Amino acid sequence: MSVTAASASGPSSGALRSVPPPPPDELELGPEAFLDREASWLEFNSRVLELAEDQTLPLLERVRFLAIFASNLDEFFMVRVAGLKRRIAAGVAVTSTSGLAPLEILEQIWARSGELAQRAARCFRRDLLVRLADENINILRWDELTDEEQNTLHGLFRDKVFPVLTPLAVDPAHPFPYISGLSLNLAVVVRNPATDRENFARVKVPPLLPRFVAASDSRFVPLEDLISAHLQELFPGMVIEAHHAFRVTRNEDFEVEEDDAENLLQAIERELMRRRFGPPVRLEVDASIDEDALDLLVRELGISPSEVVASPGPLDLSGLHAIADIPRADLHFPTFVPTTHPHLAAVESAKAADVFAAVRARDVLLHHPYDSFSTSVQAFIEQAAADPHVLAIKQTLYRTSGDSPIVDALIDAAEAGKQVVVLVELKARFDEQANITWARKLEQAGCHVVYGQVGLKTHCKLALVVREEGERLRRYCHIGTGNYNPKTARGYEDFGLLTADPVVGEDVANLFNQLSGYARGTSFRRLLVAPHSVRSGIVARIEHEIDNHRAGREARIRFKVNSIVDEATIEALYRASAAGVPVDIWTRGICALRPGVPGMSETIRVRSILGRFLEHSRIFWFANGGEPQVWIGSADLMHRNLDRRVEALVRLSSTDHIRELTDLMDLAFADTTAAWWLDQDGTWTRHHRAADGSDLTDLQEHLIRAKSRRRADTD
Repeated sequence: MSVTAASASGPSSGALRSVPPPPPDELELGPEAFLDREASWLEFNSRVLELAEDQTLPLLERVRFLAIFASNLDEFFMVRVAGLKRRIAAGVAVTSTSGLAPLEILEQIWARSGELAQRAARCFRRDLLVRLADENINILRWDELTDEEQNTLHGLFRDKVFPVLTPLAVDPAHPFPYISGLSLNLAVVVRNPATDRENFARVKVPPLLPRFVAASDSRFVPLEDLISAHLQELFPGMVIEAHHAFRVTRNEDFEVEEDDAENLLQAIERELMRRRFGPPVRLEVDASIDEDALDLLVRELGISPSEVVASPGPLDLSGLHAIADIPRADLHFPTFVPTTHPHLAAVESAKAADVFAAVRARDVLLHHPYDSFSTSVQAFIEQAAADPHVLAIKQTLYRTSGDSPIVDALIDAAEAGKQVVVLVELKARFDEQANITWARKLEQAGCHVVYGQVGLKTHCKLALVVREEGERLRRYCHIGTGNYNPKTARGYEDFGLLTADPVVGEDVANLFNQLSGYARGTSFRRLLVAPHSVRSGIVARIEHEIDNHRAGREARIRFKVNSIVDEATIEALYRASAAGVPVDIWTRGICALRPGVPGMSETIRVRSILGRFLEHSRIFWFANGGEPQVWIGSADLMHRNLDRRVEALVRLSSTDHIRELTDLMDLAFADTTAAWWLDQDGTWTRHHRAADGSDLTDLQEHLIRAKSRRRADTD
């Protein structure tokens, strides 16, 4: 796919070049200019752990943050550590941009992740367990249960657990079994009393049963404890000498070769099968495991002793999501119900908002989850499916929910005879199988399904509706920063633009034609599209801010992203800072940029905000000589987004929308707003209390109140 950077005339856009030439005062940057991305990610997860440790937060929300921390760490090992190990083994790993050799990075990962794991264990055992017990929620070990509770669980084991267990012996006739990634297992040592010979066996903890079993009201025991207490029933006549929990993390990174382009769906199905048998990268064991059992696991799994993580247990704290879901309103964040955006609510009929009428009147900037997804984006697709005047719907699907009303609406539209084109990205990590299922279901309903492109993930969030209105056709578009997933839209912070602007409509239509057919050299007027014009477009606008600053015009740069790693963009920001341009970076996760370095980045501030919602939107704000230019879209400042994905950013045109995002940036970077601040040495420091001890402003809670007031003012 070949595209050129968007260009717009007039002083607000600066007649920008597609690819700016190197500036005359190019900075000399060495490895010390960049923070290591893997270390930065671990510091992000440390911030998540800080929330689990924060005793001012509601208790069950702290439990959830600990579960998120554990899930995050699992994925980090499955993908980032596994990929690094694979490159080292293949001899293709190179020194990182931060100057670290591959083995140095791996050593740092193990050291820091070990520290974090120990912190998490302490948080769980010394803090959360005690406070949960104070609230009459008890996570107990088997020996701590009452006789009555144990009797109840004896029956549960016989009826619900025993039938699905399969003990697997290890001896000359039974090879060591395959251990699936992230499965919880028991290593059992049994002795034959007739021969006095000891043998090893493995029992897999069933993954589809509850992780924590209710022994009585609000009293729970780990499932592996229940199984351990009944091992004699699995090995009758044998003596149970020992049992230990263990868990393996495997390489679940994903690659599809260019040669597989002929049948992408089948290639991905083959790769999903291969993923199940990826090599192990981490072994978690109960700290009480005996040396012989551990040696056997290490040997049979082919893992290094340095890749063993011992924990006091229970293992797999990601299972704490089940505890966090306990319906105790007093232990959760206050209930939050998204409201319909006022511009949609203002045209509500007796049934629902007429989205098309609202969007014809003006562009609508949605901010989820504060603005309801169901009464805006979902309603947009559902009304398009039901409207007899709608002729065609085109949409990208990267991730969606298991019972997706969006997919149901697209199927209804196809069955009603509308032309429906859906680009289902089969390579969305860990959602590949679900997306294959969606793709086949859509095809069977008569939708035209496009599977993306080999070598590129289609990550942009686009929906296009073509509607017949009198003698003309009008295009309606949604361009977002988040997925078309009604479930995650309740917890992910994202922006989306609903517009009937003909320029945007033509841009989006051209992009869909590129994705579903063949096209080269397409230009866009209000879009920047990766892999060819997002980086160059952003860098060009950074250079324009430098020019404005030198000419005495207002100049400033503000970005909100999930991660910033791309060296070319960081170098451009360093040039802007060296020239004196103020730069603000708001990142949730990784930041390879080093702020506050004299002569290089002393005008750059970096902030991170974590809370009840996952900050997910991407915003690119430029002062532009006093006429701010703002873009929103799907792209982070990472190599994968800028070089290996189809991404789209749209430029906002409404002064109200630009003002809204300007105010948001002002709030995020105010010293009175709670956030983590990044120092030049890579250290993140949490600022959440004022000098007098009072709490600083929680940005998300502030927005909840502000959005509620906005709706009340329109009623």
